Amino acid sequence: MVEHVGSTNPECVLDIRGLTKSFGTNVVLDGVSLTVERGKTVCLLGPSGSGKSTLLRCVNFLEKPDQGSIYLSGRRIGMREGGVIPMSTSELAQARARIGMVFQHFNLWPHLTVLQNLIEAPIHVQRRSRDEVVAEAEMLLERVGLTDKKDVFPNRLSGGQKQRVGIARALAMKPELLLFDEPTSALDPELVGEVVAVMKTLAEGGSTMLVVTHEMGFARETANEVVLMDGGRVVEKGQPSEFFTNPKTDRARQFLQRYVSA
Repeated sequence: MVEHVGSTNPECVLDIRGLTKSFGTNVVLDGVSLTVERGKTVCLLGPSGSGKSTLLRCVNFLEKPDQGSIYLSGRRIGMREGGVIPMSTSELAQARARIGMVFQHFNLWPHLTVLQNLIEAPIHVQRRSRDEVVAEAEMLLERVGLTDKKDVFPNRLSGGQKQRVGIARALAMKPELLLFDEPTSALDPELVGEVVAVMKTLAEGGSTMLVVTHEMGFARETANEVVLMDGGRVVEKGQPSEFFTNPKTDRARQFLQRYVSA
């Protein structure tokens, strides 16, 4: 199930090779390959329907890839050449515990308080002591500026507050990799900044992140690498300073003309 055949680069946390995924006759991912090194932030850009969110969902096994390989810190997870190995419930939980996911629509448990949302998985999945988990959760809430909301239920929070709780919940599992699936797209414009600020702090602190976003300012200022997807393929990748000022492909130039204001 788990093989030590990933990238020889010890700093490579995520290594995706030739990933494909179709829904019926619709090819959503068509041989996607990319890497994310430890402590780096990679932003996935592209128009709606280009396969960005599906790629994240395949990395976290919320969708089952058709072909390709995914390596986490050098270990192949759930995959072999020619297809996907069925994962048991415990194996799936172990793989997901190493990968934190922040969703577009928050996905908080509505019947649990903010603090309970943070401690549920570390206690029940990782079998850690409640006292330890609660103490760490309170520190995470302080980190995202929500200490005073720990006993509040999600329906009493703003969208920006819900997303910051979502980020803290992902961090509570101490993941090797953080996945962000358009974390600001469901927010009112005035709430976007508070979530972006937390993400910038995480990047500056050395978190390893793969971020699907339409926030071009965040990608330009914070990412170590940007990856442009279109039609289920990687069209162009590079450092933000190069991508935003001197794109190499016509498709990248078209994308920037549409999505980035002059």
